[in-house]
Amino acid sequence: MNAVKILSETQDTVTVSRGDWGELLRELEDAQDRAAVAERRKSEAKTGKQVARRDYLTAQEARRLLDGESPVKVWRRKRARSQRELAAAAGVSAGYLAEIETGRKPGSASALAKLAKALHVQIEDLLSGS
Repeated sequence: MNAVKILSETQDTVTVSRGDWGELLRELEDAQDRAAVAERRKSEAKTGKQVARRDYLTAQEARRLLDGESPVKVWRRKRARSQRELAAAAGVSAGYLAEIETGRKPGSASALAKLAKALHVQIEDLLSGS
């Protein structure tokens, strides 16, 4: 990155050009990406690549999420569980799980936490748009 040219500065603000601002944002995103890769590699080294990678989404699964399919449904199918099996393991009713998967209900924080635990994922993985 070229040096950022400061256009003006006060005690509370610094003004830079839009181009420099965009470049700073790109550099920040790159740094965040590098940190995420380093963290993933650390996790893989700890658990072993095969174990860690069984939780990675395939391109098809990622596409289903991007197309708006319920994350609960995607992860349930990835884990090869029926709605009844998952509902029983999570302690929620099968009907409620079906409503979450079809988007008729968003799912309470408590229900999503139980489902995440039963699916062995983070609750953030079950939130739409995450």
